[in-house]
Amino acid sequence: MVAQFLGLKLRLLANLFRRSPWQVVGLVVGLLYGLGVALAIVGVLVTLRFSDDVASIRSGMVVAGSIVVLGFLLVPLSLGVDDSMDPRRFSLFAIPNDRLSLGLAVSSLAGVPAIVLTLVLLGTIVTWSRGVGETLLAIVAAALLLATCMLCSRVSTAVAAFLLATRRAREFSGIIGILLVVMISPVVVLLLNVDWSRYGLDLLSALAGILGWTPLGAAWSVPADAAVGSWGTAVLKLLIAAATVYLLWLAWCRLVAQMLVTPGREANVKQYGVGLGWFDRMPRTPLGAIAARSITYWGRDSRYWVSLVMIPVVPVLVSVPLAVAGVPGSVIALLPVPIMCLFLGWTLHNDVAFDNTAIWLHIVSGASGWADRIGRLVPALVCGIVLIGLGSAISVSFYGDWSALPSMLGVSTCLLLAGLGFSSYTSARFPYPATKPGDSPFAQPQASDTASALIQSCSFAGSFVLSVPAIGCALMGLLVDPHWHLLALVTGVGVGVLSVVGGVWLGARTFEKRGPEMLASAVRA
Repeated sequence: MVAQFLGLKLRLLANLFRRSPWQVVGLVVGLLYGLGVALAIVGVLVTLRFSDDVASIRSGMVVAGSIVVLGFLLVPLSLGVDDSMDPRRFSLFAIPNDRLSLGLAVSSLAGVPAIVLTLVLLGTIVTWSRGVGETLLAIVAAALLLATCMLCSRVSTAVAAFLLATRRAREFSGIIGILLVVMISPVVVLLLNVDWSRYGLDLLSALAGILGWTPLGAAWSVPADAAVGSWGTAVLKLLIAAATVYLLWLAWCRLVAQMLVTPGREANVKQYGVGLGWFDRMPRTPLGAIAARSITYWGRDSRYWVSLVMIPVVPVLVSVPLAVAGVPGSVIALLPVPIMCLFLGWTLHNDVAFDNTAIWLHIVSGASGWADRIGRLVPALVCGIVLIGLGSAISVSFYGDWSALPSMLGVSTCLLLAGLGFSSYTSARFPYPATKPGDSPFAQPQASDTASALIQSCSFAGSFVLSVPAIGCALMGLLVDPHWHLLALVTGVGVGVLSVVGGVWLGARTFEKRGPEMLASAVRA
């Protein structure tokens, strides 16, 4: 039975090479890259065999190994990996649960992650081959680690099959994963600012001492403890590692048994209240109808709210390198609001393409270009006003000088309105293929040429270029004379208003002239 499952898994892997030539090339490059990284790590591990600094090797290996085990546990759960050997596919074959569980668990060894991990574990055996006892413990610990990682992956994938069965659940888990990555940014900054020459080894040793007694790092610590003479501790941690494998096996068997009698979960259809929602609250005009529709999209369509969730992430990714470079925190506090305004205005640069073929309703109904262009800007303007008002006050309070508030308001307003002005024109004149309604927002379609990248770059850079005068006045106010702050406010608001008015005017004329072309573009996409 185990041999049959292994053969099936190998055939599935071989079928990957029957795709299109470019997909095969990408697959081969990925395989070579993974094997290259594995061989490089093995080379380092073999070299460590001849080092006498056992304590430092132990600390680094336990910490790094714990991260590896955690990755096998969390990656399938956060990404919702498609399982080609899902137990539910064998529910009609009447295979006993224990045999099915064993066969599926062993079949997971036929995969690139398992091969890479096996090579690395062979390298750890070489690292700790400093005696007969240490070598035997290293072999046993490596076997337990391989079983632990494979069972972690199977258990996590099975749990994901229950929790992430629907598209909305997978989207939510993807966003949570991204936010978790952003949340660990302060930890990265702390680690980069540590004086490793003085405190690094002590910090690494303390962390390894904690992880070594957990299921994540116990097996990694077994041969290392034996190498330093702590045989009793090594045996205790070996028992922890064995108990971890046993508990994971029980969890896997239980999950297989449950999956065999549980069909895939269907998405629940959300029931909305009686009424027309925002269409009842907005004026009964073409502009009001389009604004109501846009607000509804921003609240319900995952393509919009995923973008909104990502906007606050960008300032964090920008601030972390600046903090590492030594930029004062008071200066960094002035950056998040303008950056978010820049991306908020840029978000709508391809808004027409999000309608897909539904754009025909705007065209055949005779809605004016002004109504369409302004109606689409309403939700972004509402969000932008709240962001600029509250965000500027909070940023300036952290900066510590309230005289900079006019500059914050002017620069942020200019970036937002300039972005909306460019978006009003580019979304009507240069729509390019976008994610279709109902598809995952993380699955972006391939454009037929470089037009999409050019449109994105030009609309983004144009918003920034138009804001340069306001940014220049703000810098003069911060560095030379506070009187420049008022000029930054006037310049920013003035340029922003002119930009959005000009963009809406051009976009409205383009929308009215190119209605058939926009519909044809949507049909082709």
